Amino acid sequence: MTIIDDVEAKAVTLDAEAAAFAVATTDDDAAVDVKKDGPPPTPGVESDLDLLAKGSHDEALVRKMALVNNALDEIGFTSYHLKLFFLNGWGYGADSMVLLVQSVIATPAYTEFGSEGFKKALTIAVYVGMLAGAIFWGFSADIIGRRLAFNVTLLLASIATIIAGAMPNWPALATMVAIIGFSAGGNLILDTAIFLEYLPHKHQYMVTLMALFWGIGQAIVAIAALGFLVPDKWNCSEDCTMSNNMGWRYVAFTCGAIMFVGSILRLTVVRLQETPKFLLGENRDDDVIETLNYFASRANRPFSLTADQLKACGEVRSSHGRKKFSFGEVAIHLKGLFEHWRLGLSTLLLWLSWAGIGLIYPLFYVFLPDYVKTRGTAGDSLPAYDSWKNYVITNVVSVGGPILGAWMCNLPLLGRKWTMVLGALSGMACLFAYAADTNVNIDTTLSALSGFFINVYYGTLYAYTPEVLPSAHRATGDGVSVGINRIMGILSAIIGTYADTSTPVPVYICAALFGFLAIVSALFPYEPYGRRSS
Repeated sequence: MTIIDDVEAKAVTLDAEAAAFAVATTDDDAAVDVKKDGPPPTPGVESDLDLLAKGSHDEALVRKMALVNNALDEIGFTSYHLKLFFLNGWGYGADSMVLLVQSVIATPAYTEFGSEGFKKALTIAVYVGMLAGAIFWGFSADIIGRRLAFNVTLLLASIATIIAGAMPNWPALATMVAIIGFSAGGNLILDTAIFLEYLPHKHQYMVTLMALFWGIGQAIVAIAALGFLVPDKWNCSEDCTMSNNMGWRYVAFTCGAIMFVGSILRLTVVRLQETPKFLLGENRDDDVIETLNYFASRANRPFSLTADQLKACGEVRSSHGRKKFSFGEVAIHLKGLFEHWRLGLSTLLLWLSWAGIGLIYPLFYVFLPDYVKTRGTAGDSLPAYDSWKNYVITNVVSVGGPILGAWMCNLPLLGRKWTMVLGALSGMACLFAYAADTNVNIDTTLSALSGFFINVYYGTLYAYTPEVLPSAHRATGDGVSVGINRIMGILSAIIGTYADTSTPVPVYICAALFGFLAIVSALFPYEPYGRRSS
């Protein structure tokens, strides 16, 4: 039985439990104990289960969030959630494809265009684009909503990737890669936030599982590279022209076309409504009920929440400034990430973690083709077929990382925090071994295991981040996290150039950073296991 089958098998039981819980906690006669640092007593609302309720200064938001979480638990997991899982997950896949496409096409394209200019220009271009995209789409999603960005980011990225395959020179290709990065920069922010904001709390582990699509995206690029960058008829080593060096262009065309199909499916299959938790921050209580009813009615799942119950909680005042499109609005969302000391500490540790993995991931994965080529016997480079075959193996194996991570983070003993700790320590051990190894056969195994455990950690971090950010400021917090990640990606191109990717030095840097991230993960103040996102 696969983990997806397991989700379906548990759905009926979990939904029954969630409905019983929701009914019990929305009873008008219910009451809750109040901790010293929590909000005042609120009849009919169970806020202790909500992760960020304690310490919040916006009582109306705490009350409304608890009621909406009750309703989501009452409705349970539906086919609409399953559609979101696959099509939001495809946003993960597209983001990883964007990063790896530029890395595999860079060398043949640079050769064709006369080897003039900065060799790592595409890596810098994609990360500059992704940095701009993370900031733009992140802040805008908290101001105008998630729906628009969800619908257009993947479509723009897919079209730009196809166009990139037709670029006539190195500067034009780098410019188009930056546009691809900007377009795809919103995917990782929005895909996790949207999926999480619809999920009943017993299924929140599926946000970690969704990261398996990241590995699938990597595998697609690796297979395309094996198919198009090996045959002599599409590749050249000297006197390169467009006609005798079409391999890298075919990789771009193929990956862009696959992304385009996914973007059309997102527009036609999901028909995304604005998320109920975003609407809460807008005080659009009637629209919250309409959105809940949209997917609940299609699954024939009743729920008891009404707009009058939401309105009785008061008006949310902490989500926006006086003017939506202003620096004051941006300041409100940044300030909301530091509402109290515990949330502030969590936010800072999150950003530190994203900085660390932002250096580790590109130093390993983006430059992996360079490492693989130098792992031949007697100091010789591997033949093209063997190097790309090993590259495919590493990326296919990495798909299993988020699957293991999803299982681990749903264990009471581990939760999210200790899953990240174990993933980081395992990745550190494998990377140290990979850097020291010189046996080509063992080398492939170690690179595959390194990629696997990188994705255990990375997939869990991706899911953990929106879980511990308040919904009104979630996209902003996510956007800054990913933005910091992209800045480190730019730095990786510089390190990769001067540390020399034909040596194991960059891999040793990755291993040491992973040890540091294990310590940071252990210090996180929140554990979302068994709790509801706010």
